[in-house]
Amino acid sequence: MEEDKDSLETQEWLDSLDAVIRHGGLDRARYLLMALGRHGLRQRVALPSSIVTPFVNTIPPEDEKRMPGDLFMERKIRSLIRWNALAMVMRANRNDEGLGGHISSFSSSATLYDIGFNYFFRGTDDGHPGDLVFYQGHSAPGMYARSYLEGRLSEQQLDNFRREVDGNGLSSYPHPWLMPDYWQFPTVSMGLGPIQAIYQAHVMKYQHSRGLLEHGDRNVWCFLGDGECDEPESLGAIALAGREKLGNLIFVVNCNLQRLDGPVRGNGKIIQELEGVFRGAGWNVIKVIWGRRWDPLLQKDDSGLLRQRMDEVCDGELQNYKYNGGAYTREHFFGKYPETLQLVEDLSDEDIMYLNRGGHDPYKVYAAYAEAVEETERPTVILAMTVKGYGMGEAGEANNEAHSLKKLDMDSLKAFRDRFGIPLKDSELAEVPYYRPDADSPEMRYMRDVRRELGGAIPARRAQIERLTTPPLSAFSKQLESSGKREISTTMAFVRLLSNLVKDKAIGERIVPIVPDEARTFGMEGMFRQLGIYSSVGQRYTPHDAGQIMFYKEDIKGQILEEGINEAGAFSAWLAAATSYSTSNYAMVPFYIFYSMFGFQRIGDLAWAAGDCQARGFLIGATSGRTTLNGEGLQHQDGHSHLLASTIPNCVSYDPTYGYELAVIIQDGLRRMYAEGENKFYYITTMNENYYHPEMPEGAEEGIVRGIYRLRQSDAKHPLKVQLMGSGSILREVEAAAEMLESKFHVAADVWSLTSANELQREAKGVLRWNMLHPEEEPRVPYLTEQLQDERGPFIAATDYIKSYTDQLREFIPGRYTVLGTDGYGRSDTRAKLREFFEVSREFIVLAALKSLADDGQIEAERVAAALRELGIPADKADPLTA
Repeated sequence: MEEDKDSLETQEWLDSLDAVIRHGGLDRARYLLMALGRHGLRQRVALPSSIVTPFVNTIPPEDEKRMPGDLFMERKIRSLIRWNALAMVMRANRNDEGLGGHISSFSSSATLYDIGFNYFFRGTDDGHPGDLVFYQGHSAPGMYARSYLEGRLSEQQLDNFRREVDGNGLSSYPHPWLMPDYWQFPTVSMGLGPIQAIYQAHVMKYQHSRGLLEHGDRNVWCFLGDGECDEPESLGAIALAGREKLGNLIFVVNCNLQRLDGPVRGNGKIIQELEGVFRGAGWNVIKVIWGRRWDPLLQKDDSGLLRQRMDEVCDGELQNYKYNGGAYTREHFFGKYPETLQLVEDLSDEDIMYLNRGGHDPYKVYAAYAEAVEETERPTVILAMTVKGYGMGEAGEANNEAHSLKKLDMDSLKAFRDRFGIPLKDSELAEVPYYRPDADSPEMRYMRDVRRELGGAIPARRAQIERLTTPPLSAFSKQLESSGKREISTTMAFVRLLSNLVKDKAIGERIVPIVPDEARTFGMEGMFRQLGIYSSVGQRYTPHDAGQIMFYKEDIKGQILEEGINEAGAFSAWLAAATSYSTSNYAMVPFYIFYSMFGFQRIGDLAWAAGDCQARGFLIGATSGRTTLNGEGLQHQDGHSHLLASTIPNCVSYDPTYGYELAVIIQDGLRRMYAEGENKFYYITTMNENYYHPEMPEGAEEGIVRGIYRLRQSDAKHPLKVQLMGSGSILREVEAAAEMLESKFHVAADVWSLTSANELQREAKGVLRWNMLHPEEEPRVPYLTEQLQDERGPFIAATDYIKSYTDQLREFIPGRYTVLGTDGYGRSDTRAKLREFFEVSREFIVLAALKSLADDGQIEAERVAAALRELGIPADKADPLTA
């Protein structure tokens, strides 16, 4: 702190401010300070870049709203939850040392959750839409322990914590896929909960603004840790929340000052740092640092040195004080100044040890939550200081190893029991038994009553799912026809299809087009005027292109969500819309259109979470393929997104070539997800290359959906024959190769459109599994094998993706099989040069076919060598994988 060169003048200013507060109130004082700050800026006085308040509670004791419940009863319940959470993890690791589990995170946040459950988190039983809570992943044992007390979970289920394979188990963390009636959001991949919560609140406001849903006073609560705030996703979207004035959003940051290995900001103050970040982003910030046992000391702090001492200490010291005990704290914290040491002269070392932190004080937490839910114009963040491993004594309290703590020794277990008043005898502790009072006990009645008043038990996921009437394939008749003389891209075909969907009377208003900041790239600017871009404030300016047909139109009722250059944010918006059927009992059909290279590769963790929480919607990987996007180069050219998509079990992926394929796939996806209720989501790649689109061949629908159909059957009478397969833009190279084979090399060639190698592989693996488990029954045949088994080979597959994409089909191909793909880094050039470079051009497809015939002994090697020269392919060409 800078030296005070005129303490008398300083005191006069402070006395003046005190007088304003006494006579004009806090609002008047705040106004004057802001006016003074503005005047200082005009006079070129450098002000601090961020405003951080002193390291004390935001809400003074006299302004706290009083907690109306029974504190004694609630503490008993909270203690039982703490015990059962501890017992569950310890019993799991007693049975199998490697199962793991976490108890320290919940021990630090138990009060933060308890106050929410008792007073604020609303369920849906009373007709309220229900609050949405993003629980911190490592705190899952505490949620299970509460549900056990409520009678929702059995002792057997608790004993099966992290034992899910045989059924009746509990997930390690919040996983809706594994506990579909319980968890709503997967949050343990740190940082994903916060960004999902922000966009959940954003999409809820979007739904309200469009007149689709009335959410009323429904809130989104997100619990996270201070160490988790180091994740870019945790803080990356907080500016959006402030800008959009998401007053329905509340963050609760459990500031136990510890990461997994050590202090979060050992040399600084994480609460102060986060206050500046959130306040600068337009959030309402409430700090809950000190518990009520500190209030008398602060009231006696006439010198102001206690507050100064609070400002001085760093987080590493705060951790030391709690770990080393009262005597150490007296000497090193209070002992720095005689005035602060005098404040605690009447307190014992034990009294000092139990000067509580704000996150463990139910009164302080209640006051913060009560103020947060009243704030409707800004999102609120509550920064609550706690102790990691709270209540675990020397075994884990404020210990660097606390995060990995999974069991206590007997002395620590006894101390924990005594501290929280668990009615168990010493002789019972060895078994670490669960404890649940009788169903008619005061504690159990109290729990049931508070949750009944708040609308029922949570966590809970809706079981009743709304089904939609989806359009038949005939509704896409225009897309099933040829494009005539006009050449279009599949991206353009998709935009036309989407334009038709938004006009559909049954589901049109539920369609949610989402783009990061590439609508013009994808040819979607025509939708600006038709649908409008959602803006919570409408359009306060006249766009410079207002006189044009496709002007940039923002609208409070806009249907398009344009989320800026922010793939993670756009995907989180898609995820909120894709799970609206569950969170709000209102199904939405989101289409997120993005550069395919910046999809799964950039936000793969969120895509995995989408599978976990059973999202339903469409991801459109536009400008896809390593050779189709010809000018952009290495970082933009996607040759592997389908393989990344294949890692998510319930992601259905396709690489269509023609508009009719796209129409069939999307119509079938609508039916499966929204009419049949399948827990799938779709990834479909589209390209920006323009070409002629034929009409759909008769009877192609099943093959398109299942992954392969014959596009062209050769009528050539040549004795030699090959089967050529392709997808996306390379299918057209395959078609051209078939013509070259027949006209120049006298080889007949059938052409197959390989719309989804991933779906074919999954179905085929499923067939193999069924055959293995049913050895006495007639073996089933994979669909791919069934389609090809009567055809003369060899078989060649070529796509705009790396070879592994189609190589996964090798064991199901009934003959010699060769794959061509785009292994290696992309680069800038023309499409023709890129396809030659990556060896997926028509010439290389012809060469692969001829070489396969030679390897089968059907032609001589000399014929292949001659073809190599005729095709203009040098034998010493550089390998694209290493070039």
